[in-house]
Amino acid sequence: MKGILGIKKDMTQIFREDGNVIPVTLIDTEGCFVCAEKKSKTDGYDATVLGIGLKKHPTKPEKGKYKKLHTPQFAREFGRIEEVTVGDKILSNIFEVGEKVNISGVSKGKGFTGVVKRWGFHGGPRTHGQSDKERHGGSIGSGTTPGNVKKGKKMPGRSGGDKIIVKNLEIVEIKDDILVVKGAIPGARGGLVIIKSE
Repeated sequence: MKGILGIKKDMTQIFREDGNVIPVTLIDTEGCFVCAEKKSKTDGYDATVLGIGLKKHPTKPEKGKYKKLHTPQFAREFGRIEEVTVGDKILSNIFEVGEKVNISGVSKGKGFTGVVKRWGFHGGPRTHGQSDKERHGGSIGSGTTPGNVKKGKKMPGRSGGDKIIVKNLEIVEIKDDILVVKGAIPGARGGLVIIKSE
């Protein structure tokens, strides 16, 4: 398995030779390196830990972990990556132009939202005396029996901030430590993303 960490930069568009315009996302992979190795003998499983970038406000437990691992402030575990040791740099040229990759990241947090924005509800009618219930969720439960609201009911609440994986994204170009990937990827500018081979 091939994998690397990156920082989402910008979205733009490029023109292909046939004249078609395609949307692309730029991912900065500079400074990604192997900061630790987990071994089944000591940790109970095999994994490679990669690190990149600096976290602005690390917690105290994170500071202790990073001090122990000698890592920067962003670190993620991968399945075992062969032929690498602690301290090795991971370069973007492990991938090739045209290769398909899976990219995961944390989506933008949207805070506390209503059912229309969070779940795509249509809301109530716009006519027939409607005044202030246009974007409300409506009835949420039954009457006397069973007299409760079912678990998992789609209601207002915090939305966004979820782990999202986008699969089968094509690598269009590789410039130094910048991966140019076709399409959109999860997260905001400056967010951490994990890029893995298919």
